[in-house]
Amino acid sequence: MMDFLDDEFPLGDGVVDTEAEVQCPYCGEIVVISLDPGDGSVAEYVEDCEVCCRPWQVHIEYASDGHASVQLETLDD
Repeated sequence: MMDFLDDEFPLGDGVVDTEAEVQCPYCGEIVVISLDPGDGSVAEYVEDCEVCCRPWQVHIEYASDGHASVQLETLDD
């Protein structure tokens, strides 16, 4: 698995974001979510808010320096 991460994130400062602070688009609460850089430089999945339990579509894009950009969208019923 380390070889994969070396390919996705070439040697730099050695820092890859593994968590992010996000705001729930439903209840507005700030929540810390875990990020898995092993999913590649672009990932998308569904996660529930730990406060209001409503589902989000999570979009993650890693920059070449290992820093993540995280966006949330609501999943309307």
